[in-house]
Amino acid sequence: MNIARVPVIRRPIVAMIATGDELVMPGETPGPDQIIASNAYGLKALAEAAGAEVRLLPIARDTAASLKTAFELADGADLVVTIGGASVGDHDIVGTVAQDLGMERAFYKVAMRPGKPLMAGRIRDMGLIGLPGNPVSAMVCGHIFLVPAIHALLGFRRSPTPRKTATLACDTSANGPREHYMRAWVEDGKITPKDRQDSSLLTVLADANALLVRPVDDPERPAGTLVEYIPL
Repeated sequence: MNIARVPVIRRPIVAMIATGDELVMPGETPGPDQIIASNAYGLKALAEAAGAEVRLLPIARDTAASLKTAFELADGADLVVTIGGASVGDHDIVGTVAQDLGMERAFYKVAMRPGKPLMAGRIRDMGLIGLPGNPVSAMVCGHIFLVPAIHALLGFRRSPTPRKTATLACDTSANGPREHYMRAWVEDGKITPKDRQDSSLLTVLADANALLVRPVDDPERPAGTLVEYIPL
C-alpha cells in the first residue's frame, strides 16, 4: 500500500488489585470465612481480550498500609482496577485510601444491577476504576466500564459497550429503579432471561451468552417485544 510510516498505539497497561482479608490465591487452602481470589483472573482475561497488558498485583489486605503499598506497585500503569472494598462496610476502605493518595473521584455508585458500588476517577497519572467484589457484579461491570475504557486508551472512538436487539422469548416482569443487566441466552434472534438472577451465581453467568438490558422502571414486557442486549 506504499505507506512508509504506520501510526500505532501501544497496549495500555492495566494494574489489577484484588482486595480483602477473605481472599487467598488459587492453590492455597482457604481458612474460615475465606474464598479463592477468582475475580482478578476473569477480569484479566477480559482485559487482555480487549487489548490491554495486565499486571496482576498481590492481594491487598483490608488495611490502609496494604492498600497504599498496592497503589505504589501500580505506578506506571495507564489504568488501575481495584476489585472489592468500594462499598460502605467497615472494611471497604479503597475509596478512602485512594483519596488520601490524591485521587480525583469522578463518580461513586451507579444505578445499575448488578454492580451498584462502582467508583471511577484518576490517581496520580493513572485512571482508576473501583469494581465491586461480588463476582458477577465485577464481571458485568468489567464488560460495561472496563472494556470501553481500554478501547479508549487504544485510540478507538469513545463509546459505550455496543448493544444489539432481539425479541423476548417469554414475558418479563417490571423492572425497578436501577438499570438491570440480566443474564440471558440469545438464539435465532430471540432472547430468554435466566430464571435466577442472584448476583452471587457465577454458574448462571457462565451459562449465559448475553446481558439483557432492562431500563430503569421498565414496565412488564410480553414475549415478542424488541429489547436491547449486550453479547458476552
